[in-house]
Amino acid sequence: MDDIGEQPTFGLPNETSAFEDIAKSDQRISVVNESRRYGKIITLVSGFDKTVDVKAVAKGLKAGLACGGTVKDGVIELQGNHRKAVRPWLIKQGFPDEAIVD
Repeated sequence: MDDIGEQPTFGLPNETSAFEDIAKSDQRISVVNESRRYGKIITLVSGFDKTVDVKAVAKGLKAGLACGGTVKDGVIELQGNHRKAVRPWLIKQGFPDEAIVD
């Protein structure tokens, strides 16, 4: 009780985190590779609902996989072949394994 303005925590999940967990379980995420100009390979991660912050997921993927990328029309485009590395990263972030389709 050091600070008067401090809110007590009771071990209950935060409302936003509970909704994010439910939203993550309802996804059907697809991870595919595509060849672009001059033989460049990109990894496309798609299938996110409107409830998931795709830009935040893309930012985490780019940092976690040490690659560049962008978000276009709700699809994450990562530079390079990261098909095998995306699944473990998404699972670590709370997306269920059965929701990710390779």
